[in-house]
Amino acid sequence: MSEPTVPPAQDERLVQRSFLTRLLNRPELGAVAGTFVVWGLFALVAGGRGFLSLRGAATYLEVGAELGILAVAVSLLMIGGEFDLSIGSIIGVAGMTITVLSVYFHWPLWLAIFMALLLALAIGYFNGWMVMRTKLPSFIITLATLFIFRGATIGVTRLLTGRTQIGGLAKTTGYASAKAIFSSDLVIGNAKFAVSIFWWLLLVVIGAYLLRQTQFGNWIFGVGGSQVAARQVGVPVRKVKIMLFMMTAAAAWLLATIQAVTFTGSDTLRGTGAEFEAIIAAVIGGNLLTGGYGSVIGAAFGALIFGIVKQGIVFAGVDADWFQVFMGFMLLIAVLINNIIRQKAAETRR
Repeated sequence: MSEPTVPPAQDERLVQRSFLTRLLNRPELGAVAGTFVVWGLFALVAGGRGFLSLRGAATYLEVGAELGILAVAVSLLMIGGEFDLSIGSIIGVAGMTITVLSVYFHWPLWLAIFMALLLALAIGYFNGWMVMRTKLPSFIITLATLFIFRGATIGVTRLLTGRTQIGGLAKTTGYASAKAIFSSDLVIGNAKFAVSIFWWLLLVVIGAYLLRQTQFGNWIFGVGGSQVAARQVGVPVRKVKIMLFMMTAAAAWLLATIQAVTFTGSDTLRGTGAEFEAIIAAVIGGNLLTGGYGSVIGAAFGALIFGIVKQGIVFAGVDADWFQVFMGFMLLIAVLINNIIRQKAAETRR
């Protein structure tokens, strides 16, 4: 009698998963659902006060866009397993570099903007190099550079100009063209949609494509999951990490440029707290604090939630002091929901 044959185990990669399983595996699921819930809440409470108008949409989209520009880069860095707490100070550094060089030293504005970009990239490179060189947590390294660059910005600006707030950018050479690119509006109906919204959407598309459709995106997931395993399969871990820090610095430069051109000046304290808001947006968007898992699109929805809440409170007539309380609860709820979704996804694979 022949022994019964045991069917070969099916490769897990070839298993056809249900739509529900694939949906639960999407890190941005919680943020997308949260966006609809929050928007619906304010539509009910403040719909008759302008929230549902085009002008209302323009305001919360602009607020979400400014945070979203940072959140795209921060989410990539977090997926890569690192934090950057210095991005708020880089906003201050880049903004004051642009304004001081163009207003006090009479550089053409575009040259000052380019110099600010080079300085921001240098700071990002330094952050990444220090993290890889010292092996210290990026939280510690970038917390230190947050204070270093914030203090240096205040000290150098006061030394050169005697002030910490500088205006007059509108009188510099090249301001008109810079305003068209970084601070213009698209008029739709009776509302003006800031160009920063389109910068944000462009970065979301680029970031999502980079993460999901390129080898570099695979490397980001790899270094965030396990640096040792990534090195063993040939991933240039040091290069990837440093480039991610440079990308967050570049995002901070872009936001600083938009703000400097929009307000025709800079403040040494501009960007204070932006690092935490960007991390909150990324976490709400489904990005793990431990790295190796997340989504650029989720971070974009996290930033949109931020904008909806911040402006929705104003439309609803609620004291704006409660905004941080609301965002704190949103962060906590997002982490809990993300944990539940991952557990459900793991159960469906069994």
